[in-house]
Amino acid sequence: MGQVANLRTDCQSVHPGTSPATRTARGAMDERRTLRVSEALREELTEIIGFETDDPRLLAVDVTEVHLSLDGRHANVRVGLRGSEKEQDASLAALEHASGFLRHELASRLTLRHVPELHFMRDKNQDVESRIDFLLKRAKKSRVRTEK
Repeated sequence: MGQVANLRTDCQSVHPGTSPATRTARGAMDERRTLRVSEALREELTEIIGFETDDPRLLAVDVTEVHLSLDGRHANVRVGLRGSEKEQDASLAALEHASGFLRHELASRLTLRHVPELHFMRDKNQDVESRIDFLLKRAKKSRVRTEK
């Protein structure tokens, strides 16, 4: 019992007047804010990569989604890559190389206390979307034929 009381007073001396729940949540963002910031990051990265970089390796890159960590320090950026496997690897390497520039640009455009570290990953579901579009178009065509 004495050790628990000592721990409680030690925590209160570090963060006086706050409960343990408040102390653990202080470093984390609200879930809605995390989603808003993730979407803002995706929009800005799409703009920067698509229109403002001169690297030809980044022409085949589409930012599909961004997942921000709860503390806002790391962002997993999913990108759709076009081209051969070798071109995709080159595009991913170019993104990693340009991450400092991208963070600098994000810092000037967004009002964030900490601009997150960017971690780029291939979006494996990009082909799924095109396949779904193809199947929907085919179903629509077959529907038109059966109606005639």
